[in-house]
Amino acid sequence: MIRPLQNPFGFLALIAMLVTACATKQLNTLWKDQSYQARPSRIMVIGVAKNPVNRRIFEDEFVQQLNAHGTEAIASYTVLPDRQKDDHAVIAAKVTELGADTVLITRVVSKKTVQFYVPGTAYYPPPYYGTWPDYYGHGYQAIYTPGYMAEEEFAVIETNLYEASNDKLVWSASSETGMNGPDQKRIKSYIGIMVKTMAGQGLLGR
Repeated sequence: MIRPLQNPFGFLALIAMLVTACATKQLNTLWKDQSYQARPSRIMVIGVAKNPVNRRIFEDEFVQQLNAHGTEAIASYTVLPDRQKDDHAVIAAKVTELGADTVLITRVVSKKTVQFYVPGTAYYPPPYYGTWPDYYGHGYQAIYTPGYMAEEEFAVIETNLYEASNDKLVWSASSETGMNGPDQKRIKSYIGIMVKTMAGQGLLGR
């Protein structure tokens, strides 16, 4: 007797997840003003987002990871109400008041949808060759899942670092990030790339 099949579709779902996950992160652009040789001592972090919750997640995560790399940071939402987040004069005054020497601004600059093909997969139950009919019949027991088209939305998120004293851009980077999955997990992954890149270019730590 042929042994019963144990959840053949779990494996197929895993393949689909891996195909999607393989293309969720990449560094698109990277630039640094080579004349800027300082290391920020206190950074004001500003997340530009329509959703106040996402703004706070962005800023809190940046602050946490920057602090972990030895650079003090301030989440703007803790000192600037939402209605003042786009008022340059108010932001500049608060930056000066708090002694921040740089301002880090992050925002989504574009979005796109990418389609990809997930190939079909054949699954064969574990063989049982007690009799020749079992062996012969095994060839007809394949379970085939046809291929299909899937899609994922990607967002290009840009992060810029400015000197507070003159509003000059000193560092910029962007990354393409898959939009599938929980917001907090995706944001944390993106910020991890940005902070690691900043550290690698000598911008963080004492």
